[in-house]
Amino acid sequence: MSAQQTIPRNGLVWLLVAQVAVILPHLGHLPLWVIGLWLACASWRVQIFRMRARYPRSWLKVLMMIGVGGGVYLSRGSLIGLDAGVVLLIAAFILKLVEMRSRRDAWVLIFLGFFAVATSYLFNDSLLAGVYSLLPVTLLLAAMIGLQQSSTDTHPWPTLRLAGSLLLQAVPLMLVLFVLFPRMGPLWSLPQPRDRGVTGLSDSMSPGDIAQLSRSAALAFRASFEGPVPERSQLYWRAVTFERFDGRRWSQSLAAQVPGAPDWTPGGSAVSYSVVMQPSGRPWLYALDVAQVAAENVRLMPDFHLQRPRPIDQALMYQATSWPDSLREPAASAATLERALQLPAQGNPRSRAWAARLRRDHPDPAALVQALLQHFNQQPYRYTLQPSSVGADIVDGFLFDTLNGFCIHYAGATTFILRAAGIPARVVAGYQGGEINPTGNYLSVRQLDAHAWVEYWSAGRGWISIDPTFQVAPERIERGLEDALSDEQTLFDDSALALRRYRDIGWLNQLRFGWDNLNYGWQRWVLGYRGERQLDVLKRLFGELDAGRLGLLTVAAAALLMAILALMLLKPWRRERDPQLRLFQRFERLLARQGIERQAGEGARDFAERAAALIPAVAEPIRDFARLYEMARYAGQPVDRRDMHASLVRLRRQLPWRSGMRGKRKTQPSDQ
Repeated sequence: MSAQQTIPRNGLVWLLVAQVAVILPHLGHLPLWVIGLWLACASWRVQIFRMRARYPRSWLKVLMMIGVGGGVYLSRGSLIGLDAGVVLLIAAFILKLVEMRSRRDAWVLIFLGFFAVATSYLFNDSLLAGVYSLLPVTLLLAAMIGLQQSSTDTHPWPTLRLAGSLLLQAVPLMLVLFVLFPRMGPLWSLPQPRDRGVTGLSDSMSPGDIAQLSRSAALAFRASFEGPVPERSQLYWRAVTFERFDGRRWSQSLAAQVPGAPDWTPGGSAVSYSVVMQPSGRPWLYALDVAQVAAENVRLMPDFHLQRPRPIDQALMYQATSWPDSLREPAASAATLERALQLPAQGNPRSRAWAARLRRDHPDPAALVQALLQHFNQQPYRYTLQPSSVGADIVDGFLFDTLNGFCIHYAGATTFILRAAGIPARVVAGYQGGEINPTGNYLSVRQLDAHAWVEYWSAGRGWISIDPTFQVAPERIERGLEDALSDEQTLFDDSALALRRYRDIGWLNQLRFGWDNLNYGWQRWVLGYRGERQLDVLKRLFGELDAGRLGLLTVAAAALLMAILALMLLKPWRRERDPQLRLFQRFERLLARQGIERQAGEGARDFAERAAALIPAVAEPIRDFARLYEMARYAGQPVDRRDMHASLVRLRRQLPWRSGMRGKRKTQPSDQ
């Protein structure tokens, strides 16, 4: 194999280091055997370079591919899909290492590495992941540079510095393209990775589901308000409405998933805010009641929850306006009321009997609701994440036996009693409250803020929201779950956000707030810079823009930036000169200050001898410099430029500051 085709040592070293950096962010969703595969292939590659092992034969490469395919199928259950596809990509990225024979193969490996870096954003698009991705990109660039070097160049650090400088030079162009280049929708859609974050609320729920979800401190969404943040008691973030009850679980009705505009009238002051929502794998958006979102693909469903046509599988930013005091369906349809009265034919007899007594004692629906809430407030009910077992009749067991439960217990039991008493009611699931970040003045809502409450219908007044949990644990609504359940040490057993455990330590809490604020800014201004937001920013900067003007602006800005970079790199104003000639010109200037100017056609030796005769005090330094210059310039002898520079410095130091013989020294050279 020719020297042009062999892979230099420097390039191979950076390839191996780059592979480690590329694979590292994927470790959380890769099977363990992939790590063993890389160790084996990297060791094999090193032995091939040291000429202690041979390249794998064709039959062995086929077996390795079959083995990798089988491993992916066993670990992922399929060879199709995002999870399996990424594992196959990383495995191919590793196997190419031992099959790589020439620089062309190494280029293929490098391009696979760039693609693998891009796929890591499908699993983690946080600020930390974005900053880290610069490392594998820099190392892959270093490998590209190393491939262009000779096999004798074994100094890796200059290669890395050059790669870093190339990346820095590309940053301005990247920023121009990021700001100006139009955002286009994806050509295809990928399913959400199954292990990306916490899914959150489900489309059906039993009493234990929210309790388990509330043990997680994973982020659900962040919200920024265009004014003061509302009181915690007003922060009920609706996600989904449950109307069906089968005796164990609450779930959505089919009618609530059919698009249709509900009847409502805005009331009270409007609340405007923006939300950055984390991937949930569900089509719902989180908003305060009743909300409107300025987006074509978001609809307000018949039960007042917001929904998109497709599940949310990446961070989503949207603007919303809510009217909390709105009048919602004052004249509901018969079908809507029928769904809000549905109960299983059998089960929970004690609850049904109690509902009948309440209805008899309180004919007015509002009075019955108030009596039910007072019951929860006056009886020894307890709010806990670890409720006791309730048996087959979950409502009876909770209301009359255990008297302890989580928000879904209280919301579910209240809805059951109201329906049994003939009052239409339904369970609303979402989030309540949130933590204000004083650094950025926004609200962070986490999975531990998951909550369930109730809304019942009254003729002429429409749907009215109530929260039975507030009657049992008002601190849950006023201060949050952590204060309400501060005595339950298992609250964050499943949480990876360990800093929340130490929020009472001032400096550590400030560090947590600061880091969260950085991530929020990253999501709003980088991940959220797309579509309408990009157009709004560009219109504020450049006025009205159409596609043609935007294209010309992008090309002009990129061309201007490239020209500036070219000038900075080439520096045409600093033309490289002959170092020997540059020193001799300094020699001429020193003597010119003494009134001795070199004549046209006068050689270096003649000029030096004339100067030595006119300034006898420095004749020796003058002749010494001229001798070194002649040796280097004309005799071709190796003369260190530092020696010439030192001789010139000695001459400058010995020359007089002023001379009274300037007129005499300017005489023409003799013809003799």
